[in-house]
Amino acid sequence: MKVLITGGLGFIGCNAAGRFIKQGDEVLVLDNFSRDGALQNLDWLRSQGPVEVIVADIRDARRIENVFRQHRDLGLVLHLAAQVAVTTSVTDPRSDFEINALGTFNILEGMRLSDCAAPLIYSSTNKVYGEMDDLEVVESEGRYTYKTLAAGVPETRPLDFHSPYGCSKGAAEQYVRDYHRIFGLKTVIFRQSCIYGYRQHGLEDQGWIAWFMIASATKRPLTIYGNGKQVRDVLFIDDLVDAFSAIASNSELAGGSIYNMGGSSQNTLSLLELISYMEERTGTAIEYTLAPPRPGDQLVYISDTSKAERELNWKPRVSSAQGLKLLFDWVQANKHEFAGGNGVG
Repeated sequence: MKVLITGGLGFIGCNAAGRFIKQGDEVLVLDNFSRDGALQNLDWLRSQGPVEVIVADIRDARRIENVFRQHRDLGLVLHLAAQVAVTTSVTDPRSDFEINALGTFNILEGMRLSDCAAPLIYSSTNKVYGEMDDLEVVESEGRYTYKTLAAGVPETRPLDFHSPYGCSKGAAEQYVRDYHRIFGLKTVIFRQSCIYGYRQHGLEDQGWIAWFMIASATKRPLTIYGNGKQVRDVLFIDDLVDAFSAIASNSELAGGSIYNMGGSSQNTLSLLELISYMEERTGTAIEYTLAPPRPGDQLVYISDTSKAERELNWKPRVSSAQGLKLLFDWVQANKHEFAGGNGVG
């Protein structure tokens, strides 16, 4: 199979590319090298096997159309390229829109105009559900919990785009869905929760689990926005790539479907609980400062993944305890990769 991965040198992209390379697939990664960590991820990816690198920006419609015309025989498209931080979207909403909404439109048009019949998996976000301040939340010693949604948030939850990032990702998501309905493209949307794992060059405003571990390992200041009791369901990268593979092996599933993709109620973590884990692993107290909450930040977000389990025959295999150990050990073994900047994958 021939696979194209946009944002293929980011955290999720390079892990997915590595998996497909090992399976013997022909892998093309499209990236504009705009993020710190891209070169390190490319070096690692080339050590896994042959890979073709396409240097391009998804905002360049003509360039993207030419890529698809040259590769009409694709068997799968993973669209992962994005502006990924809420805070950046607030300070520069135009760039956020052009990358996430217009860039995704360019991918869809490139596929439509070239008659590309490959399934497209679009990496969306739980932020399309908004702040969800109508849901009652209970505060306990080290975390918040939902009062009623024991299984988490289902895909039927009304959308409420909050923040420019939520708007741009949500608008792109609706285009992805409608290009299936109107033009017959084979599309799937993954509303992803907190994805974490090796090769993640986390930043303060994105990839928080990796960032906390990197900041601790490299003695950088650590800030918690809010009181640290915010909870997310966490999904290890290998499990997300398993879900990509489930779509790749059964393209009939790519019928405009939408799936919540997270660790589910079985794998949840608060910021304070992560701090406690790091203190236990390092044997030292982790210093941090508190700051006001960021706009649109959900006190709790937990994915109800029952639809994906039912229709994709998929469920998380890596527990949060196992995943945290894998990431912690990887960060400790690769401190040199983070010495020169705060890359994001």
